Amino acid sequence: MPLAVSVVGGKQLEATGTYNVSRLTQLQPSVQYFASNPRNSNINIRGLGAPFGLTNDGIEQGVGLYIDQVYYSRPAAASFDFIDIDRIEVLRGPQGTLYGKNTTAGALNITTRRPSFQTEGRFELSAGNLDFVQAKGSISGPFSDTLAGRLAVTATTRRGTLYNVHTGRWVNGQRNIGARGSLFFKPSDRFDLLLSADFNRQSPECCAQLFVRVAPTLRNANRQFESLAAASGYAVPSRDPFDRLVDNDSTLKATQNFGGLSLLGELRLGGGTLTSVTAWRFWDWYPSSDRDFIGLPITTVSANPSKQRQLTQEFRYASNGKHRIDYVLGAFAYRQVIDSTGIQEQGSAASLWLLGPASANIPALLNGLRQETRIHFENNSLAAFGQLTWNVTDTLRVQPGLRLNWDSKKADYNAVMSGGLANPTAAQAALMRSILAPQAYNVNFSASNLTGDINVSWKPAKDVLVYATYAKAFKSGGVNLSGLPADAAGNPALSAATVKPESVNHLEAGLKTEWFANRARLNLAAFRTDIGDYQATVVNGSVGVLRGYLANAKKVRVQGLEAEFSVTPVRHLSLYANGAYVDAKYVSFADAPCPVELTGGPQVCDISGQRLPGVSKYSASWGGEFAVPTGRKAGDEAYLGTDWSYRSSFSSSPSPSLYMWAPGTTLASFRLGYRTAGGWNAFAWVRNAFDAHYFDFLTAQPGNTGLIVGQPGDPRTYGVTLSKRF
Repeated sequence: MPLAVSVVGGKQLEATGTYNVSRLTQLQPSVQYFASNPRNSNINIRGLGAPFGLTNDGIEQGVGLYIDQVYYSRPAAASFDFIDIDRIEVLRGPQGTLYGKNTTAGALNITTRRPSFQTEGRFELSAGNLDFVQAKGSISGPFSDTLAGRLAVTATTRRGTLYNVHTGRWVNGQRNIGARGSLFFKPSDRFDLLLSADFNRQSPECCAQLFVRVAPTLRNANRQFESLAAASGYAVPSRDPFDRLVDNDSTLKATQNFGGLSLLGELRLGGGTLTSVTAWRFWDWYPSSDRDFIGLPITTVSANPSKQRQLTQEFRYASNGKHRIDYVLGAFAYRQVIDSTGIQEQGSAASLWLLGPASANIPALLNGLRQETRIHFENNSLAAFGQLTWNVTDTLRVQPGLRLNWDSKKADYNAVMSGGLANPTAAQAALMRSILAPQAYNVNFSASNLTGDINVSWKPAKDVLVYATYAKAFKSGGVNLSGLPADAAGNPALSAATVKPESVNHLEAGLKTEWFANRARLNLAAFRTDIGDYQATVVNGSVGVLRGYLANAKKVRVQGLEAEFSVTPVRHLSLYANGAYVDAKYVSFADAPCPVELTGGPQVCDISGQRLPGVSKYSASWGGEFAVPTGRKAGDEAYLGTDWSYRSSFSSSPSPSLYMWAPGTTLASFRLGYRTAGGWNAFAWVRNAFDAHYFDFLTAQPGNTGLIVGQPGDPRTYGVTLSKRF
C-alpha cells in the first residue's frame, strides 16, 4: 500500500494489554492521545489533529476515528475499552479521497471481528494490583447457512491512582462496561449485510489533577499562589506529585454513555464492489469537576453535560483492481446535533483568588455567582470524492484523487448569570462580569472546498515499494462555542464567532521493503505538512476587549522522519523497533496568549518559531517475544515478551512555558506465560516495570495564580491474565 500505514493485529493488542487508544500510543510512536477528562480529549498523529488543551465542539477533529468503517465524531470514544478487535490501522497524513469524513492528520481504522459461520468463542480474565479486574468474552456462530451472529462484552474496574484526602477516596479510576452485537447476512457470494449495535458506559470518580509546582508570575506578590495560599491558611496535601495526593472539595464525576447502530452492505456489481455504510450514534456526557484543583471553595460547581446525536451515510463504488485504470467513487453525508448545558458557580474564596486581596473583604462579591449556559449546535456536511489508479506498467502506478466538500454549522449560545453580591455598584458589577458574564449570540457558518492529492508509486523489485505523495487538504472552519470577547459597547464581537478553515499542504515520500522471504520488514517515511490558518486560541484586541478566543494562527509546520522495522530471525523469536522524529513549530503566530510566567505583563506574545504543544521531538517503541516449545504437544510453548516505549519531553502549554514542560520518559513492560495448541493462554505481566515517574500532561490553574497542576501517568502495575479460544 503506497501510504504511511501501520497495522496492529488483535493478537498483539491482547498480548501487550492494549485495550484503549491511550495504551496504543506506547506501540505507535507517531500517535499522541491526551485527555484531562473524556470530553476534553484528542487524538493527534505527527503532532496534528486537535489543538492541545483546547476543547470546542464548534471545530472538527484532524484525526478520524473509524470503527467498522463508521466515523466517530466524538474523541471521547477513544477513552472506551476496545471490544473484540481484529486489527487497528494507523493511517498517517491527510485522508479524504478514498472514504468518509475529511481528516487532515490521519485516521485510526478499527476493525472488529465479524460473525463466523463456524461456532467459536473466546474469553479473557485479568486481575492485578490497584484492584484491577478486566473480563472480556465473545461468542459467534451460525443461525443458518446464510445468517451468523456475534456477541462480545467487556468490563473493567480499577482503583484510582490518586488519593483524595478531602473525601478519603481513591479517584481517577476505571469503571467501564461495553457490549457489541452483530448479525452477518450472506445469501450469496455477491451480496452481504452486517448489522451492528453497541453500548458502552463509563462511570468513574474522575478527573482530578494534583499540585506539580508553582511558577512565579509578573503579578504583585499578593496575587500569586504562595501569598494567596498563606492568606487563606491553606496548604496542599503534598508538594511531591508522586505522593499522588489531592484534596478536591467539589464532586468528581465523569459518566458517559456511548453507542449506536450501523448497517454495512456490500454488493459485487459489474467489475467492482458497491459499499453502503449507514450509522446512527449517540453520546451522553454527565460530568462534574473541581475546576480550581485545590481544597478551597473557589469554584464550587463546574459541570457541562452534553448530548450528541450523529447520523452518517456513505456510498462507495470501487473497481476490482484488475484494469489498466481502476477507481473509487463515493459520497458522504454527515449530520451532528449537540445540546450542551453548562453550570459554573463560585464560592466564598473566589473574591480573594480571582480578584485579589482588594476584594477579599467582600467575599459576597463572587460567592454564589453562577453562570448557566445552553448551547445548541448543528453540523451538516456533504462530500463527493474519488480516486483513479492508473497502472502505467506492472511496476509504476499513478493515483490522483479529488474531494468536494460542503459544510454548514449553526449555533445558538446563551449564558445567563445569577447570584453574587446583591445590588452591586457599577464598579462591583464590572468585576463580577470579568469572572462570569451573561452573553447570547447566534452564528452560522458555511463553506465549500475542493481538495485533492496525487500519489506515485514504483516497485523496482518484487519486495521494494517507493512512493511519493502530495496532498492539498483542509480542515473545515467552525464556530466559537466558548463565549466571545466583547466589543467596545460590551456586546459579543460577532466577528470572532466563526473560525476560518485550515489550509493544508502535505508532502511525503516513503520506502517499504521486505527481506529474507518476508521474515524482515523495513519501512521509512519522510513528511512535511504546512498549515495555514491553524485553529488555536489567539489574543487580539481588534475585536474589542483583549482576551483569548478561538481563531486562527497564521502558519504551522510539521516535518519529520519515521521508521518501522520487524524481523523474525528464527522461528520462535520476533523483534520490532519503531521510531519517529517530529519537528513541529509555529512558523508565524504573533498574537498568541502568553505563558503563565508572563501573567501580569504582556497580554499578547509572539511565539513564532516555538514548538507546538503535546509533541515529543523523538519517540520510539521496541520489543519482542521469544518462545520455547515444550515438547508436550505441537503448538504448546512457554514465552517471554517485552515492550518498551520512549517519548522525549513535550510542551504542555499552548504557548511554551518554562514551567510546563513534561519531561521525557521510558516505559518498560514484560510478560511471561504459557500457551497451548488448544487455545489456552496464561501469563503474568508487569507494565511500567521500573515505576517511572512521568506526566500525561500539565496545566495551569484558572485565575493565573502560577499554580501548575497535572496528571501523573500510571505507576507500576502487575497482574495475571488467563484466556481461552475455542
